[in-house]
Amino acid sequence: MDKERFIEELKNIGIIISEDQLNKLETYYDELIEYNKNVNLTRIVDKDEVYLKHFYDSLTLIKAIDLNKEVTLCDVGTGAGFPGMVLAIVFPNLSITLVDALQKRITFLDLIIKKLGLTNVKTVHARIEDYAKKKKKKYDIVTCRAVSNLRVLLEICIPLVKVGGYFIPMKGTIDTELEESLDKFKKLDCELESIVSFELPIENSKRNILRIIKIKETNHKYPRRYDLIKKDI
Repeated sequence: MDKERFIEELKNIGIIISEDQLNKLETYYDELIEYNKNVNLTRIVDKDEVYLKHFYDSLTLIKAIDLNKEVTLCDVGTGAGFPGMVLAIVFPNLSITLVDALQKRITFLDLIIKKLGLTNVKTVHARIEDYAKKKKKKYDIVTCRAVSNLRVLLEICIPLVKVGGYFIPMKGTIDTELEESLDKFKKLDCELESIVSFELPIENSKRNILRIIKIKETNHKYPRRYDLIKKDI
């Protein structure tokens, strides 16, 4: 996806991107590729593919929820910053926390934040199940992109969400995971409101974004230790 197609596709999902934001994404891409030479952050390095599979794909979160409000958002297992860093660049109204367990990724993200002069985003180096125990009911929106099995994600992410807030995982194919996770929704006091299904432009790969609302406070025993969560899959 070249830059012109990127701009047009964003318009199709209701995003008008500014020249300054485009310049920041360009710098982000350059730094990602340079850093990736020594630290493995992504296997996708072709520019058109990064714009499609990382930048555009991250911004499709807007298909599931309004991102133009001043809300708090946590990106769980952010990796090289997808979707959280891209959202921070394009939606300065969002207050974003990027959480990842690997210090090398956090070091890269801190470099990008400083390089771009972003003030609406911060990083946390932590395992998400540990972070979730300390920061229960902290965020309006919690999201993640291609991180783990839905059963695992529900238990480690729902505790972070405020009552009435949303957990919005970004997935590829979802049918089997969803069916296997139905009991978890009840245990964690959340409900699946809707699924936004679409195909990524150009390559037509399938995407599913789940809109999950937290309806009441999560039982204090969640999240459990990670080995217990994994055993429950």
